Amino acid sequence: MEKMLGVMIDCSRNAVMTVDGVKKYADIIRQMGYNTIMLYTEDTYEIDNNPCFGHFRGRYTKEELKEMDRYITGLGMELIPCIQTLAHLENMFKWTTEYNDVKDCDNILLIGEEKTYELIGEMFKSCRECFSTNKIHIGMDEAHRVGTGEYQKRNGIRDRFDIINSHLHKVCDMAREYNFEPMIWSDMFCKLAMNTDRQYDVEGNTSKILEKANLPENISLVYWDYYSTDYNRYANNIKANKLFKRPVYFAGGAWTWNSPAPRNGYSMETTKAAFEACDTEGVDGMFLTMWGDNGGECSPFMLLPALMYSAEISRGNYDMDDIKKKFYDITGCDFDSIMILDKFDKLIEEPVRNQCKAFLYNDVFMGIRDYLVPDGSDKYFSELSKEISAEKNVGEFEIFFNHYKNFADVLEIKTSLGLRTWKAYCDKNIAGLKNIISDYDEVIKRLEMFHKGFKAAWFKYNKPHGFDVQDIRLGGLMQRIKSCKERLEDFCEGKISSIPELEEPRIDKHTGGLNGWHNCVSVNNI
Repeated sequence: MEKMLGVMIDCSRNAVMTVDGVKKYADIIRQMGYNTIMLYTEDTYEIDNNPCFGHFRGRYTKEELKEMDRYITGLGMELIPCIQTLAHLENMFKWTTEYNDVKDCDNILLIGEEKTYELIGEMFKSCRECFSTNKIHIGMDEAHRVGTGEYQKRNGIRDRFDIINSHLHKVCDMAREYNFEPMIWSDMFCKLAMNTDRQYDVEGNTSKILEKANLPENISLVYWDYYSTDYNRYANNIKANKLFKRPVYFAGGAWTWNSPAPRNGYSMETTKAAFEACDTEGVDGMFLTMWGDNGGECSPFMLLPALMYSAEISRGNYDMDDIKKKFYDITGCDFDSIMILDKFDKLIEEPVRNQCKAFLYNDVFMGIRDYLVPDGSDKYFSELSKEISAEKNVGEFEIFFNHYKNFADVLEIKTSLGLRTWKAYCDKNIAGLKNIISDYDEVIKRLEMFHKGFKAAWFKYNKPHGFDVQDIRLGGLMQRIKSCKERLEDFCEGKISSIPELEEPRIDKHTGGLNGWHNCVSVNNI
């Protein structure tokens, strides 16, 4: 049987790809040599007797899932459901009255509760009805506080590995009833078996895994990792996963998350090290995840260069000229044209990965990211806008390039706007502030264009559900800039004596992750 080489499309972080979008993606990646697509759906698929499950989230109907399955299997590929049967169900739990009885804590299901397994049974039933494959990914990753909420109230403190393993055995028995062969993300099992706080701890005592290696016979493990370019890290963790004596798959990453812009270069670097370790150590299959954390702002279509590269190196081809030619033949777009978009997050040096999102939402009066803004940001993004405009061989992806040109146009002004405002205010430079006010007007105009282009790009391949969040974020940003502009005008005209936010110093301190809108926009309660 052909070894799995696949991709996982995140359909749970607002951007639910349309049926036609999934078909289009399958057409492209099949030509690259991929044979598998996973649809990551936390609550975005229809299940019986649960009208709130995925409601207003763009969930796939059963008919949509069946249509995609027919099309993809017709291409000679496999479509695999990738669901969650333990954690990552925060959106489901928003329907409190419906699902509070199956909640342990946070986004985690209540292990041992009969209603939990009734719900999981409906999940399996729906997937069995819609998918022809016998493979199913049942999740179970990042359930960091499993057994510490309602479960602990009912059962007291118990070994958390035993808790999660008992749940796994129960769910795997249910999967067998539906003729499914389940796989799980292995991080919680490695973490709890080795008694470490880290997801995959290559320095940990892997011999502890042997003491805990009583996993169900019908389970496969998926070792996921997309943060390193260190071959040894991947090799050691593959070895650790193999200690469970179950089939092991590897999941790398094509970085659609952490930024509105793609990170093809970094994706290729991490995948090279990972796939080489997979080849040496031996795994049962490999796939690349394309997560959509914090809004699904970057389209999987913009990570196709990384997918092309990964498919080729999996077959031993490292000839970049050949890879780029094949990419153009398949997509009608120049490989290097999309690679230009990596520059959105290269204004300053690593490890700040999500610069462009931070600069977009950084407040103009209370800029918690002002310390990141270097001199020359206006010139940098102006040149990037021109570079993007100059790219003509972009095939069917012109709508994305228009979107990113608009983004660069916004960042040309917006990146330094707050810092320039604060400096002029501190210098009591009224003339300078009056000049800066015109930039407030201009950035609002550019944001309106950006929103329009983003909307067009989103609706090209995604369902409309989820774009409400972008309306709220960008609409709020524009209104905030308008509000601050009005106060600047009042100050310059002497109507108010001060602007308290601008009286405070800028602090060179990191306030947390940059990939979340809420971490970029304000330190106040949202």
